[in-house]
Amino acid sequence: MNRSLLFLTVLVIATCGLIYELIVGTLASYLLGDSITQFSTVIGVYLFALGIGAWLSNFIDKGVPQRFVEIELAVALCGGISSPFLFATFAAGSGFRVALYGMVLVIGTLVGLEIPLLMRIMKEQLQFKELVSRVLTFDYLGSLFASLLFPIVLVPKLGLVRTSLVFGLVNALVGLWSTWLLAPVLGSVTRLRIKAIAVSALLLVGVALGDTMTSFFEEQLYNDEVVHAQSTPYQRIVLTRSHRGFSLFLNGNLQFSSVDEYRYHEALVHPAFQAAERRSEVLILGGGDGLAAREVLRYGDEVKRVTLVDLDPAMTKLAVSAEELATLNGHALNDARLRVINDDAMQWLGTVDEKFDVVIVDFPDPNNFSLGKLYTTRFYALLDKHLAPGGVAVIQSTSPLFARRSFWCIDTTLKASGFTTRPFHVWVPSFGEWGYVLAGHASLEARHPLPEGLQFLSDETLPTLFVFPKDMDAVPAEVNRLNNQVLVHYYEDEWKRWN
Repeated sequence: MNRSLLFLTVLVIATCGLIYELIVGTLASYLLGDSITQFSTVIGVYLFALGIGAWLSNFIDKGVPQRFVEIELAVALCGGISSPFLFATFAAGSGFRVALYGMVLVIGTLVGLEIPLLMRIMKEQLQFKELVSRVLTFDYLGSLFASLLFPIVLVPKLGLVRTSLVFGLVNALVGLWSTWLLAPVLGSVTRLRIKAIAVSALLLVGVALGDTMTSFFEEQLYNDEVVHAQSTPYQRIVLTRSHRGFSLFLNGNLQFSSVDEYRYHEALVHPAFQAAERRSEVLILGGGDGLAAREVLRYGDEVKRVTLVDLDPAMTKLAVSAEELATLNGHALNDARLRVINDDAMQWLGTVDEKFDVVIVDFPDPNNFSLGKLYTTRFYALLDKHLAPGGVAVIQSTSPLFARRSFWCIDTTLKASGFTTRPFHVWVPSFGEWGYVLAGHASLEARHPLPEGLQFLSDETLPTLFVFPKDMDAVPAEVNRLNNQVLVHYYEDEWKRWN
């Protein structure tokens, strides 16, 4: 047996094993939200399953080479179909979590069997010390390779469905290849090769149909026609269309519907513009769809420059290239006054010295710790440094009805960061009751007239946004700090009641 090829086999199967784990964790975070919880539980169950597999390998006494090839093919089949199977289960509407952790247990157990069996096959060729060190070295190298390949190449280029099928095919080909590599100790190989060819052919068909399957599953998830879908290193972007208009989803979460987004974006932008002393320098954090920028540009020559900072370049490019979206945002991202910066907002604020008259913070809801950091005292301290004298910031602050304590936690955190605040809310049919908080160091009362052409707000209705009924009024909440992220816990507990 060729030892170099055996070590290469270790590298490949280690890479495939971690890819499956990353696929399931990512898919769970896309479909269930809260990526920290999903990855933590998936990794924990997967490592536990590896231990089960390693323990079970002790009971395989006969035909170890044959069992290794068969387990390799089983990993290929289970890992290869993992993503389409879980998408289909989620679309069916029941039993998803059972299927999720069941799949992790099966794949982890099978992967846990692989390395112990391969080490037993190789034990006649190497001393134990050298065998363990080399096998584990290639095992860890494979994990490193997978962890780099997955976010940089696989998710953006192939998507989750095709990635799982492609690596299942790789696993199946390793099984087929092993029938030659281990031929001296396998004996009869015809039946094993037929199995390997059959599994490879099945997965190859799956790879060929990967895009079709992805489109089918997304249509089941979103109900409406999917007109654009892409995976980026940061998120899954989906545009859907129906007779009512079109909608944008990020990681399965609705961002806007074209039929009523004007209510959300008018409320997001104009109360802050009415309260600000000046409106010449404007910063938008998030808002890569260009809809907040559209509202900002209604102020004409008063606005001299708009800086839009959005993490995902694919989103800001789509806001220009997708005809329906570009029309909806009034081609705002093509305006000569607007510059787009694709960067992490928190990191970017820490590296520049610019001051802004109006800051519009349009981040997604704090449903995980990566987003929760953008609602902490640390972030608001950075924001304060970039607010010009008399300047006003507005923060999208989730629903004061569905997530009441979360909303008031954001207000409490802004106050703890030294801001004067003025919370307000608006009804958006696609989302329900939605909330925002104005923040600054001077009066936050309206001092300017609204621009023309608005569909929702008027000088008469604007004051009513700041009146809270009893079921949305202030409640006690802790300050959201970087080291406790209490807001994420509030958010999870409150929204769970409505899902």
